[in-house]
Amino acid sequence: MSATRVFLLASALARLIEKERGGRLVRQGYFPEGPGRSTHVEVTENAGHLILISHASTSPLEESAEISCPQAEALLELTAGQTEHLSIPIDIGSHSATIQRFVTPAPLDLISIAFKQDKMARKFQPPAWFGPEVTSEPAYQVRSLALAGLQSTLELEVTNEALHSLLDVLDNRAGEPQPQPTEVLRVPETSEAALDPEAEQELGRLNIEDSVIRELARSLQPQGR
Repeated sequence: MSATRVFLLASALARLIEKERGGRLVRQGYFPEGPGRSTHVEVTENAGHLILISHASTSPLEESAEISCPQAEALLELTAGQTEHLSIPIDIGSHSATIQRFVTPAPLDLISIAFKQDKMARKFQPPAWFGPEVTSEPAYQVRSLALAGLQSTLELEVTNEALHSLLDVLDNRAGEPQPQPTEVLRVPETSEAALDPEAEQELGRLNIEDSVIRELARSLQPQGR
């Protein structure tokens, strides 16, 4: 049976991922829950879906029907509560994850990973840049966010370990053996000199990581009022 695990994500790291990968806007509206079922409507940039979830005794059964954007917009206005978030896909080694950057009803960043089997989900070890797991906490389910709002959330600290772990993912090096520390590459001062191709590629990567770290540092500084 499939399973999904959900974790909090520091907003500074989520902003960094958004800058690198972009995303798509998703709006969802939830109707009051009925006996044995729940219904919500989802609107993306160019599509609409009406989604019915039947709560069976074994596992929920989801049925989705595509509808036009005007129909979806009309239904969205009739819902009891809504959410709006930016959906950002990202690969983490052999797993695919989705980041949800909520702006409505309140700022919140989540990352979820879907697994084909419960056993795979239990074995998954979250990387250093993940925050606490909230899979079993109803307050962080999208339906609850839409109908009850965000009650409270943790302030997550961004550590050097978390930042470098994320940079490895963005550089597609997650899970690869990490190189041993080497001497800093120095570019000869003469304009005629040039690095060999391998050294030049390494220097370019280091420059990219340095610029990303500087950008993150600026984003963490308090904004002036």
